[in-house]
Amino acid sequence: MEPFEKCPVCSGKLNKRKVEKLLRGGNSTASVMVFADVCMHCGERLYSQDVVQKFEQIRAKLAQQDTSEFVEAGKAYQIARNRIL
Repeated sequence: MEPFEKCPVCSGKLNKRKVEKLLRGGNSTASVMVFADVCMHCGERLYSQDVVQKFEQIRAKLAQQDTSEFVEAGKAYQIARNRIL
């Protein structure tokens, strides 16, 4: 049985989808593809407990700069560092 039959935010229909999640730890960012229940009305994403635990592990590795298991995928840039566009 799924934890939620409907979206807890808007009561919309949930569909399992493959989504990209960006995770930050320290000064680093990682992109990971995971399955989530996505609301077809408001876009809310619901992740399983196992996936959330994996997010926490990845964030901890990023914060410790332990990225030996990760694949470098380009560079990241910060635009207008001290001002809001």
